[in-house]
Parts: sequence; structure tokens; C-alpha cells
Amino acid sequence: MRIDPPGPPVRALPGLLRKLAVDRLGMMRDAARLGDAVRVSMGPKKLYIFNRPDYAKHVLADNSANYHKGIGLVQARRVLGDGLLTSDGEVWRRQRRAVQPAFKPGRINQQASAVAEEAAKLVALLRGHEGGGPVDVLQEVTGLTLGVLGRTLLDSDVTAHDSLAHAFEEVQDQAMLEMVTQGMVPSWLPLPPQARFRRARRELYRVADLLVADRTARMADGEPGDDALSRIIAAAGRPGEAPDRVRRRLREELVTLLLAGHETTASTLGWTLHLIERHPEVRDAVRAEARAVLGDRVPDVDDLHRLTYTTMVVQEAMRLYPPVWVLPRVAQRRDEVGGYAVSAKADVLICPYIMHRNPSLWDAPERFDPGRFEPQLVATRPRYAYIPFGAGPRFCVGSNLGMMEAVFVTALVTRDLDLRTVPGHDAVAEPMLSLRMRGGLPMTVHPVS
Repeated sequence: MRIDPPGPPVRALPGLLRKLAVDRLGMMRDAARLGDAVRVSMGPKKLYIFNRPDYAKHVLADNSANYHKGIGLVQARRVLGDGLLTSDGEVWRRQRRAVQPAFKPGRINQQASAVAEEAAKLVALLRGHEGGGPVDVLQEVTGLTLGVLGRTLLDSDVTAHDSLAHAFEEVQDQAMLEMVTQGMVPSWLPLPPQARFRRARRELYRVADLLVADRTARMADGEPGDDALSRIIAAAGRPGEAPDRVRRRLREELVTLLLAGHETTASTLGWTLHLIERHPEVRDAVRAEARAVLGDRVPDVDDLHRLTYTTMVVQEAMRLYPPVWVLPRVAQRRDEVGGYAVSAKADVLICPYIMHRNPSLWDAPERFDPGRFEPQLVATRPRYAYIPFGAGPRFCVGSNLGMMEAVFVTALVTRDLDLRTVPGHDAVAEPMLSLRMRGGLPMTVHPVS
């Protein structure tokens, strides 16, 4: 017999819902204390939170067709439309087929030199701040990830558009506002956040139009392209479709690629560099490995498999601070997850941030310990205990490129520089569409002693 998951006492419900607006991670932690399956009723709406690997496997893989993109991502459709991040069904399958070849391991491996060159540029930029005042390292690694994205996936110089990062912040702020207010604040109201959102959306679409026009012109001149943008352009038009619709689709898919292609990796790098600075023994081990493997050169694709400890450091940073901190879904039909009934049209959340800290899966889960990712230990854990890139058919298509970026940058920055957090600055996780670092990461730059 199917049963409903437990829920919070009625007296606790207002506090839990208040945290949805002001402390989303706190809400998820409170819900997890009630069990690995929790139901929260919000009037006629029901929210289910599942925090066990087998429950995650059912929702994300075994019965994934029943679970479409949900809360948070639905609100992001005001900018992303039916891009790869927010679409479902046949639309999503068509988009995935179009861009998948650009992310094949063989092609991504060919981009290793571009990734390494961008990482070396970042080191040189940071070195220019040696002995000076604080620099926002998170802002600089965001610039790096946009540069890598442009060179590897778009065959375009994205860094020329320095408004992108700020515009994406405004878009995420609005998506979260709409999520916590359940859309009860009309989008047409002349409120400051709405005005900022509209300006940001116009800017994102302006940049997308410029990138599409440039790449289309080069394709028309006979310049071949196996990059993601060329594939999106080639797949966009359909017989008899109005040009305005094609233009809108190109905007939505490119803006989605721009957001997903830089935001999560920048978040991962910010948290990784922060954690390394807080743990000198880890910093020293990463530096020693980088010197042993690389000497004084930049990495190539073969080095990715030699930088084993650095890879474990990045993996552990993503365990504590998964860039995709929550995976929201909406059940299309009634279902059963681990014996618990799930209502049709209910919101369902799988939260990697909470599952990655589940003490039944991880020893001393709050501790930063890269040794957890020694292969013999990984083999003892359930496959779905660790899902920083999602799982199932919608597993992040850019995971290989993201890992290459994170490992190369971590190795080079740590080998060549000492980054020190500004005294008094606390790194606070801000759960938006990705797990951002509130207020950036101000650090001072010093030569390696």
C-alpha cells in the first residue's frame, strides 16, 4: 500500500515556508531532519523532497519521463524560453541531439589547449595583483569560464561582451523572486527588480543576436563549424516557420548555453579555491602534484588523468558545494517513489546539497576531505549518492569540459600563486539557479614562497 511521506507539524509549516524565501538551504536542511522523504503542503500545492540515492535514481533516471523541469527553472523560462535547460519531451530531445556532437569526449579533448591557455591568462591576470589590494577571484574565474565557453563551444569571443555576467545575475535574482512568491507578483508591475530584469533580458538577447549574426555570416562564407553554436544555427529553422520564431528560438538556446556553460564551472572554481586556501595541507598537496606532473608548463589533455589528487579536490568541493544544488521536477502523473505516493502535478525536489551531506552516506560529512574520492572508496558508495552534474538522461552535457576547466585552473593557480582570503570575509552559499558565493571571493595575491 502506498503511503504519503511524513510532513512537518502544522505549527512548523509557516517557518519552513518563510525559509523558502530567505534561507533555501536552511529549509532543505530542516526538511531533511524529518526523513529522507518529506511532503510539504502549501495550500492546494504539494512539494515532495527526496534525499536517498535510490529515490533520486527513480525520479531522475528510472521514471524520468514522468518528471519534467520544475520550480525555479519554470520561472527562468521568461529568459531561457524552451532552451536546453528548461525544455522537455521532444523539444528537449531535438535540442540535445543537435548539440551533443560538440560535447563528445574526443572533441572536448581537442579543446584542452584552449582551456589551458585561458587558465594561463587567468594566472597572469591574477599575478598582476601581487602585493596589491584584494581582487574578486570569483569575478575573474567567471571571466575565464566565459572565455573558455566562447573558444570551445561558440567559436566566438564572448569576453568582448563584459555585460553578460551581471545580466545573468539579474535574471537569476528575478527567477528566484518569482519562485518564492509563486508568481503572485505580476511581471508588469514597475518595481525595481522587474525593471532590472527587463534590462538584463534585453542585453542578453542583444548579445545573442550579435553572436548568431556573426557565426551565420561566417558559415555563409563557407567557414565550417563543429561547435555548438553552429549546430544550434543549423538545426534552428524548419520549413515554413516564421523568421521571428526562428530568431526567438536561437536566442533562447544560445542564452541557455551561455548561462549553463559558464555559471556552474565558475561556482565550482570559486568554492574550490576558497576551500584550498582554508586547508593548507590540501593546498600543499595540489601544488606538489602540479609541479611533479607539469613542471613549469601548462597542462595538456594527457595531464588531466595524471592530476589525480587535484581532481579529487575538485570533486570534494562539488560534494560540499554542488553547482547544481537542487534538481526540481514536476510529476506529470501519479507515481510511487520508495513506496511513497506522489501526486500528479506535484513539485518534486532532489537536493544534491543535502544528499552530499547525508551522514548515512558520508563519514563526517561537513569535513573537507578529498580522500573520499580515492577509487576504492568511491566503489563502496551508491552511484546516486554523488550527483553534482545531475543524473539520468538529463546528466549535464558539459560535465567533461567543466571538469577539465576546474582541474587545469586549480592546478595552475595553486602551483603559481598564493591566494589569501581577506580577513573577516565569510564565504556564504547563495542558492540561485546555481550555488553562488554571495558577495564574491575577495582575496589578496602573493608569490609562492
